[in-house]
Amino acid sequence: MVAMNHPKIGAPRGGATRRGSIRCDSVRGSRVANFLNLRKIFSGSSETTKASGKAPGIFPVSEETAEVIRQINKNDYVDEEGRVAWSSSREYIEVKDPKKEKGFNNFEKTKMKKNPMVLTMENFREWAKVPFAELDTKENAEDIDIRLKWFGLFHRRKQQYGKFMMRLKLPNGVVTSDQLRVLAQITEEAGEGGCGDITTRQNFQLRGITLQDVPDIFDRLEGCGLTTIQSGMDNVRNAVGSPIAGIDPLEIVDTIPVCNDLTEYVIDFGKMNERIANLPRKWNVCVVGSHDLYEHPHINDLAYMPATKNGEFGYNLLVGGFFSATKCEEAIPLDAFVPERHVIHACDSILTTFRDFGARSSRQKCRMMWLIKDMGLENFRDEVAKRMPGGALQTEGDSLVDESHQRRDYHGVHAQRQQGLNYVGINVPTGRIQAKDMFEVARIAEEYGSGEVRLTVEQNYIIPNVPDAKVDSLLAEPLLTTGKGFAAAFRPNPGRLVKDLVSCTGNQFCALALIETKATGKALAEALEATVDMSRDVRMHWTGCTNTCGQVQVADIGFLGCQTKNPDGSKGNVDGVKVFLGGNIGHDASLGKEVAKVACSELLPYTQGLLVEKFGAKIKSEGDITEEGRAALKKWEDFPFNSGGGPSVFPANGNGEYVKQ
Repeated sequence: MVAMNHPKIGAPRGGATRRGSIRCDSVRGSRVANFLNLRKIFSGSSETTKASGKAPGIFPVSEETAEVIRQINKNDYVDEEGRVAWSSSREYIEVKDPKKEKGFNNFEKTKMKKNPMVLTMENFREWAKVPFAELDTKENAEDIDIRLKWFGLFHRRKQQYGKFMMRLKLPNGVVTSDQLRVLAQITEEAGEGGCGDITTRQNFQLRGITLQDVPDIFDRLEGCGLTTIQSGMDNVRNAVGSPIAGIDPLEIVDTIPVCNDLTEYVIDFGKMNERIANLPRKWNVCVVGSHDLYEHPHINDLAYMPATKNGEFGYNLLVGGFFSATKCEEAIPLDAFVPERHVIHACDSILTTFRDFGARSSRQKCRMMWLIKDMGLENFRDEVAKRMPGGALQTEGDSLVDESHQRRDYHGVHAQRQQGLNYVGINVPTGRIQAKDMFEVARIAEEYGSGEVRLTVEQNYIIPNVPDAKVDSLLAEPLLTTGKGFAAAFRPNPGRLVKDLVSCTGNQFCALALIETKATGKALAEALEATVDMSRDVRMHWTGCTNTCGQVQVADIGFLGCQTKNPDGSKGNVDGVKVFLGGNIGHDASLGKEVAKVACSELLPYTQGLLVEKFGAKIKSEGDITEEGRAALKKWEDFPFNSGGGPSVFPANGNGEYVKQ
């Protein structure tokens, strides 16, 4: 048997190429099979980079920015007493002052026992030769279930034993048609249980991945300019920006370059950034570029808000927004302005403060807002300022965001700032997307646009750069009309309840979820649209557990999975939800409150009542319900509640039809 922590496994071998595999070799680099030196894997050696004149890394950044990143990431922080808070040369991870901690949580102990970043591509290539059951020993359990998350691989032990969810880094949610085809083929080859999900951080998660396929998959991602590193566990998550960056007629700033810069800093040009890969907990960042606040700044650990000060453009900073099982908080102003040239410095100063002083005992009290409240905002700000160039932070500048602006709906066809071009917003109910859908989206984006797709935090997508003359043909595509031949119709003009429907994974793939969410949420929204007339959009979010990955607290109506008493009075519990009301996004951002607990089977009449009472809906007469609406009602009546999820509820690689169990 090959031990996962084998110290020396021999020379790396080339990944086996599947027959007919889609690859994008134009950005392929040399083969150095070691995640501690991924710059060579992804973008060529430093000598090649210098010769080409391009900055190193996976995502495009300027040479000036690249030099800033190099200088920041080569320095260890030394405090006033000369103590090194972090050393990138360590073979294991430790915190700055463990004496301050009453006790480390189990994840911290796992990190201290073995640095996840010592794993290499050699390990992956050797594991690929061994049946998973032989690798899955007690000795290797921490590698399989925890450390692989640093590489974007999440073992679904209970739901899909031996298979992994793979999460990408996709700054600002921008993906090309070529990249999307690679992701589609990876998903298709995963077979049963293989599917994709658009996430609430403008990202993709692919399901059904095996360790046997990982070396080849990493090679293929490398070839098309994508990566998975530092996308899970106690790392910086995907950098979110405006989904219409660079094309918005009302744009404040193009967020794509900033998100690329932040991502390259976080992953250190693909080498893995050890300096910030051992945070007390996950950490979210966004860059606001629109008056619409599509980026949801109030629920990020750090949000860059465009502003000016003394005639210089830069950003005011919001800090501390988060969701967790025990507490949810909105971000608060740091009373700090950073000029554009210091964006990365600010991120590093805040991150390293969190890294060095954040709690590492209870996982439920490790997010950055807990540290801010523990230190006090002023002390936290002072510590961040010490780490900035010049050892100081400017006070807040003049905001460039118009707080009176009404949020625009990005669904449908909209004129870009570029004359004669349009962007088309398209709905993907609950973000579930199959391989054949991905292939088709890639084709459509290439045929009608510029071969680019933008993901949104509402789990939808946008096709930019569509010429006026091509709009009608695009809107007539089967994927956007009937959905015939695909998982479902991804409509540019969805109903008022389906368009902003958001859902976590649910218990189909997540062991923490108490109920199925994606199929249930979609079926309820369709049944409601069949039976009520709406005069306004209503945002409905679903989440399977208290970790609230589905962000129910910011929804107009949120549904948080739970178990509740059987409504028919018989013994035992059934699938239910805690209902949240009053959440809001944008300039009047607020968190909703729990108002009721309802069995899932009773949700249709209950939610109809809410829509009438709170949102001005009207119940349709029997004669006004269409044939399509009756089919939606039948689907809800036949829905397999209490089934425990699984592919038969929401087929992973099937045709998207619900199957009654």
